[in-house]
Amino acid sequence: MRSAKEQMSKIIQEQPDDSSYDEVLRELAFARMVERGLEDSDAKRAISNEEMKHRIRTWGK
Repeated sequence: MRSAKEQMSKIIQEQPDDSSYDEVLRELAFARMVERGLEDSDAKRAISNEEMKHRIRTWGK
């Protein structure tokens, strides 16, 4: 597995040369969110889409 620094460097290098600072930060944040989501899923800390739909429907009640 790559280190965090290596993963970040790869993401940065894949960005177009004219990317803004904010665009690069967004890409880094997105990659981290995906990584954390996959970790949560692997650790069974996620719920199904159906369960989420059910929870959302109960918010207004």
